Amino acid sequence: MLTLLAIVPYQIGINIAVLQFMKSIASPGLDQVMAAITQSYLLVLPLIALYMLAKRDKNVYVFVVAVVLFYIINDAIKLIVKEPRPCNTPASDFPSISGGINAYSCEANYSFPSSHAAVLTGLPAFMGKYRYIRPLYIVWLLVVLFGKMYIGAHYFTDIVAGAVLSIVMAYILYRYKDSINSIINSILKKIIPFLSIKE
Repeated sequence: MLTLLAIVPYQIGINIAVLQFMKSIASPGLDQVMAAITQSYLLVLPLIALYMLAKRDKNVYVFVVAVVLFYIINDAIKLIVKEPRPCNTPASDFPSISGGINAYSCEANYSFPSSHAAVLTGLPAFMGKYRYIRPLYIVWLLVVLFGKMYIGAHYFTDIVAGAVLSIVMAYILYRYKDSINSIINSILKKIIPFLSIKE
């Protein structure tokens, strides 16, 4: 069953079309830009969390919990499905894409669903009060997800599945955000007071 799941993406028309489009616009300069953008979450997420903390917004706690929880759940699914990344698949396995695909930077782990999509897509749910940051984040997110397909790290279906998973998880977590924030804040008051937020 898992072998069949790993073969399916090569046969889906939208995946082939997207990979062919990425090949058509590829260039060495764009390769480097997209590879850098896809790693920018390492800077962006901590900056958002620090900003929320500076604003004394208790939603910073559920924001951090969401990042960790979304990543763990997504990684568990990856280990079950075990779909190879497009950039790790020989072009001969999907001959309709002649000459292979762009593979500027390719990770050895699995592809489905996209971790970037699964972790990042649902986070705006916890940024509701930030009028400018939230739309900027969404634009950045779209560029990041485009970049993950561009560098051959994900199929289009990986991105869609990760985004849907993230939205569902964010919806569930959002319902309990006040309780999560209160519990974490109470704990921090006792062990790391400077990270707690006054009621």
